[in-house]
Amino acid sequence: MNKKIIAIAILAGSAFASVAHAASGTINFTGNVTAATCTIDTGSKNQTVALGTVGTTDFPSAGSTSGNGQITMVLSACPAGATQASVSFGGPADPSNGNLLKLDSTATATGVAIALFEDDGSTSIPLGQPSKTHPLSSTTQNALTYFAKYQSTAATVGEGTANATADFTVLYN
Repeated sequence: MNKKIIAIAILAGSAFASVAHAASGTINFTGNVTAATCTIDTGSKNQTVALGTVGTTDFPSAGSTSGNGQITMVLSACPAGATQASVSFGGPADPSNGNLLKLDSTATATGVAIALFEDDGSTSIPLGQPSKTHPLSSTTQNALTYFAKYQSTAATVGEGTANATADFTVLYN
């Protein structure tokens, strides 16, 4: 009887031996606390940006862009300490290109996603990454301008609805 108990104890102990050799690591948390932020204009918080109707032939190859919608975010009443801001756009990433915004699940177009661009219309902003910084004034309204375009993710684009939804975060520097 005692031999059975000892054997069971040895087996149970060996089952947990691998846990003792688990790897460990470090997690660093970073961020900032600010006394106040700018006020985001009501019309800037929830926008609908029309990219227009584009043809499948407007995308001669994967990576081609077409359509052009302007995004303007107006910030006002910025505290004196907030001298610069950037914007990070978020949302589901396209599985073919993680820098692009995936179309909504109800979209029927294929081989296309949404690309976001700086105010020059040609410098891309990868999804989840901050835009360039913009200077802020505490005495006037600050308009931050960006652009969105359709970008093909495949050699052939299929027709259909091509809607997507993004969120955004204003980052203060």
